Amino acid sequence: MILLILLASVLIITVTIYQYDEQTKEYNVKRFGRKEQTIKKDINFELTKKTTYPVNTENLQYIFQERIYELSDIHNFEITMYDMEGKLQKTSIPFGLKDSIPNDLSKTIVDELANKDDFRILDIKESQDVSYETSYTYILDSYSKKIGILKLEFTQDNLEQEQELEEFLSRLSVVYFFMFLIAITLAYFLSSYITRSIKKITIKMHQTRLNKRNEKIILKDASSELNILVEAYNNMIDELEESAVKLAQSEREQAWREMAKQVAHEIKNPLTPMRLSVQSFERRFDANDPKIEEKVKEYSETLIQQIDVMSSIASAFSDFAKMPTQKKEKIEVIGVVKMALDIFNEDYITYHPKETELFGNLDKTQLIRIVTNLIKNATQAVEEKDNPKIEVKVFSQKNKIVIEVTDNGKGIKQEVEHLIFEPKFTTKTSGMGLGLPMIKNIIEAYSGTISFTSKEDIGTTFKVILPKT
Repeated sequence: MILLILLASVLIITVTIYQYDEQTKEYNVKRFGRKEQTIKKDINFELTKKTTYPVNTENLQYIFQERIYELSDIHNFEITMYDMEGKLQKTSIPFGLKDSIPNDLSKTIVDELANKDDFRILDIKESQDVSYETSYTYILDSYSKKIGILKLEFTQDNLEQEQELEEFLSRLSVVYFFMFLIAITLAYFLSSYITRSIKKITIKMHQTRLNKRNEKIILKDASSELNILVEAYNNMIDELEESAVKLAQSEREQAWREMAKQVAHEIKNPLTPMRLSVQSFERRFDANDPKIEEKVKEYSETLIQQIDVMSSIASAFSDFAKMPTQKKEKIEVIGVVKMALDIFNEDYITYHPKETELFGNLDKTQLIRIVTNLIKNATQAVEEKDNPKIEVKVFSQKNKIVIEVTDNGKGIKQEVEHLIFEPKFTTKTSGMGLGLPMIKNIIEAYSGTISFTSKEDIGTTFKVILPKT
């Protein structure tokens, strides 16, 4: 709306200036034409009625010897007469103004006048607010015979028209200025009314999430176009909720399938040696064998060992499936970490606490579990190293507790780094790949983070950050 008002004002001002200019030119031409006809009538009257001289070219200077000045003063024109060859005969310009006395006409003008259909040349020149108009016509006697060339010059001052135009434009500018202000006000309220609904729709769209219930949009007094948009959005919300339900169900089913496959796979591992043991015992069983008790004991130990393996598998999956229960208490972290390290007998494990005491509101058992798992992974990573080395650092960082475990083991390949915390993923030949995902769950339950940096064949550093409270 503002742009239309602005464009309209510019166009109207442009057209007005052009129209004024054209009207001024047309008015000057017509006015010059009227005065020209009047002067020619006066000249004809002088030639046919008043003069006593024979009417011919040679007598023009005598016929209009004094009369030419009177006609010039009456009509405010400069009048000059030439013979048919363009030579000066008489002019109303005083001879005292030598610079203004006209010269003889050029042959070009004489020939051009002769070739004109109406035997008339009109030349208009403009300079600033003044226009200079000049015409060339023939002087005729009573028998319409050409006896000379008449040159009329008129200087028109257009200042008055320019002032009128400026006054009109100033008034028009005031009108359009107020129209512009009104347009801005209307545009503001209209755009606010329109964008209010659009803004509400935008906010709702930004709040749309797949994993939560989304509210539908309800608009009152909205345009038909916005109602169509809102209806489409509400339909999308219904479809999104249906898709989210189906996706969640599909993810649960897939998770259970994967878990069932993993459990079945891990249970099959101890079942195979148990089956072989039972079959071997069945073939070799002899009630009269003097070493029967020893063989039964050996057989029992084998079965118990495999049963313990199956029990540990079940416990691991159970622990992973449920979020560990937190028992927050004020503990001294430096001592608890040292306690977790005491169960490892490897002499290449070094402990470097940067503080003598460091207290945190954590679960002691879960902290030991975190440290134990990281140290166990580190010892497995340095198994093939000639000079294995594991460093454990504990320090505080503002209101955070930081635990770093660094080894010089084989490192983690870059292409599998994104899978390190995924359940079932492991870089070892044994294990279920649940250790790191499990401690990640514990750490995130405390609103903490776990990260790592690794270079292949150089080593890995795991960094755990936990809040003190």
